[in-house]
Amino acid sequence: MPVITIFGATGLQGSSVLDAVLTNGTWTPRAVSRNLDSPKSKALIARGVEVVVGNLWDKESVKNAMRGSDAVFGNTNFWDPEVLANGHQGKGEIIQGKNLVDAAKEEGVKFFLYSSLPNATKESNGVYTKIYHVDNKAAIEEYLRGSGVPFGVILAGSFAENMWTKNVLKKTPTNAYQIAVPKFAPEDIQSMTWVGHDLGQAAVALITNYQDPSKGVVGRRYPVISWRVRYPEFAAAIAKAIKKEVKFISPETAGNEEYDQMFAFQAKVGFYLETPVPNPDLVALGVKFGTVEEFVEKEIVPRYA
Repeated sequence: MPVITIFGATGLQGSSVLDAVLTNGTWTPRAVSRNLDSPKSKALIARGVEVVVGNLWDKESVKNAMRGSDAVFGNTNFWDPEVLANGHQGKGEIIQGKNLVDAAKEEGVKFFLYSSLPNATKESNGVYTKIYHVDNKAAIEEYLRGSGVPFGVILAGSFAENMWTKNVLKKTPTNAYQIAVPKFAPEDIQSMTWVGHDLGQAAVALITNYQDPSKGVVGRRYPVISWRVRYPEFAAAIAKAIKKEVKFISPETAGNEEYDQMFAFQAKVGFYLETPVPNPDLVALGVKFGTVEEFVEKEIVPRYA
C-alpha cells in the first residue's frame, strides 16, 4: 500500500488524519514524533503504527521521516514553546514549514497536503495584523505554492473540540454552564470544524483522489467547516442535550492581544464564507460531515451531562 507520512500525528489534527487513514485501509500511515519514548508515541506503536523520529527544525531528519512516502500531511504548531522561544511572532513556525516543503520536494513526495489558515492581515484589509499563528500558516502556504511540489490545502475553522480542550464550555459557581468567547456578539456567526470527525475524512478523500485529473484536487484549497452557528444557538443545543442551563457570554478580552484579534477576526470577517457548508467539493469526494446534534450527543453529553 502507498505510504502517507503524518506530521503532528499525536496532536488533534494529525491524530484525526491517522485514524481516518487506518479506517480507510488503503494507505499505510507513518507517524512522525520528536520522541519515540513519549507516552503518545508508545501508544501509537502499540496500535501497530510505524513511528519515526522527525524534528521540524532539522530538515535532514524531516527528509528521513518522509523517505519513501507517496503523500505527506503537514502542519505546524505556532504554540510550541520552541517556536515561541524565537519571539512572540513565532517566525520559527515559518522556518519549520519551509523545512517541510523543502524536504518534500527533495524527497520527491507526490502529494503534500497542508493544513493552512487564511491571511488575516490581507482578508481584514489591514485591520487585524497581529494574528501571527494564522498569518504564518498563510505564508507557508504561499511558499508551498511556489515550490513545485504537488499539493492540496485544507482549512479548518474554530475547533469544536475547544469546548473542552480550551475550557470554553465550563461550569459556573451556580452549577450551570457557560460558553465564554470574547469579541462575539450574539448575532455573530462562528465557523466550526469537528476535527476528530471531519478533518481526517477530508484528508483521506484528497489523498485517495489526487491522482485523478477529473477530480481537480492538486493545487486547490478545501475549507473543512462542519457547521456555522451563533453561540447562543450552540449553547441552547448543548443545554437541551445535557439538561442543564448553558449561557453564552462574551468577555471584553481574552487577556492577550493576539487572541483578541483572532476572535474579532472570526466574528467580524469570518472563515471561508464564500464556501457553502458542508463543502460540496468534499461531499462529492465522499466526506460525510458531522452535525451540531451529532457532535453534542457524541462529544458533549459524555463529558458534561
